[in-house]
Amino acid sequence: MSSRPEPGRRMLPLLTDNHHGRQAITCQYRCNNACSHEAPNTSDNEYFGDVVRDVVRRRGMLKAGAVFAVAGAGVTALGGTAAAAPAQNAEAEAHGRGRPDRRDGLNFDPVAPNTEDRIVAPEGYDQSVVIRWGDPVLPGAPKFDFDRQTAAAQAKQFGYNNDFCGLVPLGHNRWLMGSNHEYSSETFMFKGYDSANPTEEQVKIGWAAHGFSVVVVEKDFWSGKLVPRLDRHYNRRITVTTEFVLDGPAAGSKYLRTSADSTGRKVLGTLNNCAGGVTPWGTILSGEENFNGYFANSNSGSVDPRVARYGAPSATTSRKWERFDQRFDIAKEPNEFNRFGYIVEIDPHDPKSAPVKHTALGRFKHEGANVRVARDGRVVVYMGDDERFDYIYKFVSKGRIKHGNSQRAREENKKLLSDGTLYVAKFTGDSPAAEIDGSGKLPSDGEFDGVGEWIPLASGDKSFVDGFTAEEVYVFTRLAADKAGATKMDRPEDVEPNPKTGRVYAALTNNTDRGVRPGKEGATEPNPRIGNKHGHVLEWEERGNDPTATKFSWKLFLVCGDPSSPDTYFGGYDKSQVSPISCPDNVAFDKRGNLWISTDGNALKSNDGLFAVPTEGRYRGRVKQFLTVPKGAETCGPVIEDDFVLVSVQHPGEFDEASAENPLSHWPDGGTSQPRPSVAAIWPRRGKICD
Repeated sequence: MSSRPEPGRRMLPLLTDNHHGRQAITCQYRCNNACSHEAPNTSDNEYFGDVVRDVVRRRGMLKAGAVFAVAGAGVTALGGTAAAAPAQNAEAEAHGRGRPDRRDGLNFDPVAPNTEDRIVAPEGYDQSVVIRWGDPVLPGAPKFDFDRQTAAAQAKQFGYNNDFCGLVPLGHNRWLMGSNHEYSSETFMFKGYDSANPTEEQVKIGWAAHGFSVVVVEKDFWSGKLVPRLDRHYNRRITVTTEFVLDGPAAGSKYLRTSADSTGRKVLGTLNNCAGGVTPWGTILSGEENFNGYFANSNSGSVDPRVARYGAPSATTSRKWERFDQRFDIAKEPNEFNRFGYIVEIDPHDPKSAPVKHTALGRFKHEGANVRVARDGRVVVYMGDDERFDYIYKFVSKGRIKHGNSQRAREENKKLLSDGTLYVAKFTGDSPAAEIDGSGKLPSDGEFDGVGEWIPLASGDKSFVDGFTAEEVYVFTRLAADKAGATKMDRPEDVEPNPKTGRVYAALTNNTDRGVRPGKEGATEPNPRIGNKHGHVLEWEERGNDPTATKFSWKLFLVCGDPSSPDTYFGGYDKSQVSPISCPDNVAFDKRGNLWISTDGNALKSNDGLFAVPTEGRYRGRVKQFLTVPKGAETCGPVIEDDFVLVSVQHPGEFDEASAENPLSHWPDGGTSQPRPSVAAIWPRRGKICD
């Protein structure tokens, strides 16, 4: 398809004259420079070309309908090279023939790419900051003072670098808002910071800036703003020193016992919490992601060599926490490392309850976790491991959900993630290997697609992986998945089922190592580009639309990047009518089943943003940019409600050449102020987000 717009049609803008993208300082603080190191997956799983031959002969059967049983009435077929019907409809609309189709509800005009130091939202929308780093969460919290911050103050204030945001209803226009605080960026938190010799107080401020916040928020009837409340009962701060419970089949394992906890069932704190999800029973799930960067001295001769699969630093860490608490020194406390990398469950209704780390959901760099309830009442949790060449997982509970809002039902449902079966995904394409050449060119059947299976790893105390006990599967999940032959993916991040259709969507952010470094896997049909810097969005449907099934059919929904580039694909939609999108990260859905995507590290030289795209119907694949975040920031969250959107604006102004002495963003307070990570609300002046 030509990238030149036809007469009367407007090509959506692409910014190309400013440098932007993930900064090295962000990589240092958030993930210990993961992409500058060799990817820790050195397994020799079978390549795509070795398994495709048995599938090609079945292509006729797949194209006859086995690849995708599309849910919902009136949905257009997903096969074909260019989805001609949507393109023709868009052309007719652009030329004024016929009335616009508003059935997708996305009635805003797309925001153009930019590098402004503010949130840029569509015309007709208002915005406000809900809560900033340092704003009070607990009663008695002092007013934020950048130059005189203390650990005691930070422990009562909103933490740093908020990522996931979730709302649990508390009443009419009132919610419990939960926010992850993924990591601290000390260079931007303290003037005169010496990274080689941080003070003990600076380290303890960092401990208090991590973790999680629960804040009561209410919608103001007159202004439309979402306002935080200093609620004495519900508001809560969880930090690196908060006590957690380890539960599930690996709890008490010899791999989880330390000198401070001989039971292997209690651990202090949570680290690098990225995305998450809200459960049907009103708790919040939070994923411990790049926990590895907090633990020093993995090169000690006494350290279990399996830590290498998780990328722990060989010597000192960036923050030097190991100087002030020996549990962050693997050579001195080797099993403490194994007590992080889990899905955490927090009950915002009970601020005195101990948060739980669920070993049954495996241990890896969890981006997040999202739940779907099966017809038989079992719950299914979808998860991604955010690393180059790592995997997609799901968990199916043994127990069944209890309906109702009684305290007894809630307590029973909080046990659902303690026992079940853990699976890892294997994807197979349906095109000849020669057609997957790494360029991103579509194969002859017009799309990247195929079938897949869920490989069981463990269930309860039973292991399905040769050479691994069950507790080893749960504690060293990455190595068990290597042995099981899972498919290596391009940084699987947020994975979430569409509540309207049941189809599941996974954001695969990027992988510039694919097929580039010697010995690294090349292009495969589910990861079809060499040096993939823009990422893609994967879509699959479980067999029979049953989330407990072990077979599924998949497609690439979006292959991201510049729409004028031949290696991009937008669900078959006319590429001259879409917004450019790069590095998808978090996903969410509105009431119509439209997919909303936030980005991280936009490689198209624009600020990161939030995008909306229909997943079915005539506009399937029409990506529209809803907002951009301030310069240097990442778009996190998001939350899509009927009448407002929440985004977490993480690390505004985090540029390599910036510092607390030289701030290059002044969002959200303007003037000469320091940048502050914050949650922001955006809402339409009239109508709903998705009419």
